[in-house]
Amino acid sequence: MIISYAALKEKSKLEKYEITLPALEGNQVAIKVINCGICHSDISAIDNAWGASSYPLIAGHEVIGQVSEIGSQVSQHKIGDVVGLGWHSGYCHACEYCQNEDYNFCVNTKKTIFSQHGGFAEFVHADEKSVIPIPHGLDLDKVGPLLCGGITVYTPIVEFGIDHKFKVGVIGIGGLGHIALKFFKALGCHVTAFTSSLDKSASIKAMGADNIINSLNKEELNDHQDQFDFIISTVNQKLNWNTYLACLKPRGRLHMVGATLEPLDLSVFNLMKGRKSVSGSPVGSPKNIVKMLAFVAQHKIYPEVEVYKFDQINKAIQAVRENKVRFRAVVKW
Repeated sequence: MIISYAALKEKSKLEKYEITLPALEGNQVAIKVINCGICHSDISAIDNAWGASSYPLIAGHEVIGQVSEIGSQVSQHKIGDVVGLGWHSGYCHACEYCQNEDYNFCVNTKKTIFSQHGGFAEFVHADEKSVIPIPHGLDLDKVGPLLCGGITVYTPIVEFGIDHKFKVGVIGIGGLGHIALKFFKALGCHVTAFTSSLDKSASIKAMGADNIINSLNKEELNDHQDQFDFIISTVNQKLNWNTYLACLKPRGRLHMVGATLEPLDLSVFNLMKGRKSVSGSPVGSPKNIVKMLAFVAQHKIYPEVEVYKFDQINKAIQAVRENKVRFRAVVKW
């Protein structure tokens, strides 16, 4: 039996909950959890906001831990390795995407918090392909949020070849947006923060923003038309997307990583004018997570985190719900 923290019903506080782990499969590793980030997606799962949750539900998908056991077919990891686990815990290994190592597109992915129990527990099992080696020397208390939030904003950098020549805008400087800001600044981009939380201005500047735009000020937004090569939206609410399309240069791209549930209200003429694009992406492949962690190690970039003990998990979750965390919460054993 191991200890976990589970939601026993929709929108409930988490309770200490004992579970028995299933037998380890041949291609799996067992991870002894050191710490785990708290993502807004965990809260969405706890609340059944997407209609995909079943209870008891053990969330947590930004896991840092140590390999404690390996299956008979495992070749990539050994006992004692420090590793991470993100949104996906397994793949089919047979589809065209798995064959190309684009595992995040696998047609039968296993989700860490929906297909099994997640990282709000002492131990978690996962397919070795989904388990990421953590480079030596990284601050383990700060790495967990990179395995979901970090790779979510790093993936478009790889997919669209973003480099220092890009003028970039980041909508929303929260759990995702502040990491995006740091990544783009490390690339050498000119970075503008679109935010309604002007009380964060000093910290946003300290993280590298070259400019801050009040996203609630229409005149200020209109003054920045035709200026950006790439704008990434990290918010989960409906905005006037046509306003942000107008801020893009010709061939510019508006990219969505925030999980807004509202349909995008876009004018086709705004897309046609300047041949602009709108796209979206979720997390990323294991190979890109490895690239991201190498980038993090090179530039010494970390998310801003607040660390709680596991027995304070409900306090941490409430702080995330109330937007009082600057900028990511992590619970550790």
